[in-house]
Amino acid sequence: MEIPAINLKAIVLVHWLLTVWGCMAGWLPTSFAWGNFSVLAVGVWAIAQRDSLDAVLMFLVGMIVTILTDIIHFGIYYHWSEERTESHSLDLFRFSAGMAIFSLLLKPASCFFVYQMYRERGGEYNVNFGFPSVSRDRDAYQSIDQQDASSSSANPLYQTQDSKPGVRSY
Repeated sequence: MEIPAINLKAIVLVHWLLTVWGCMAGWLPTSFAWGNFSVLAVGVWAIAQRDSLDAVLMFLVGMIVTILTDIIHFGIYYHWSEERTESHSLDLFRFSAGMAIFSLLLKPASCFFVYQMYRERGGEYNVNFGFPSVSRDRDAYQSIDQQDASSSSANPLYQTQDSKPGVRSY
């Protein structure tokens, strides 16, 4: 089964629209808007830089982080805001909350498609955060079974005067 190709522009546009609608009623704090719009700005960078792995990876990480922060925002502010909403603006509150929650529900699927774009641009499964790691590339190692005569004669510390060239004595 082949995964359908979803355009990065469509993902950014849909989440931008849902975030705008989610912020309409003013029930969410400004940190919700700042967090989501900042991540969407990184998404615009990922659209503009088609070859950049960093842009797509930062957009993916930002989407994952906003999933967590959105859950926290909804958990803290939903009930408090619903109680304080006046009856004439209750429909606006419900629409705004519905769009913000719908954006949250779409984010895991969007993360999946952004990860596929990361892989298409040449990203690897393992993400390197700059920490030293052990490589399993055995081509860079030199076998100790095959010793060159040039390496033994180049290092006179291991030779004595009565030893033959190419033979090490300790």
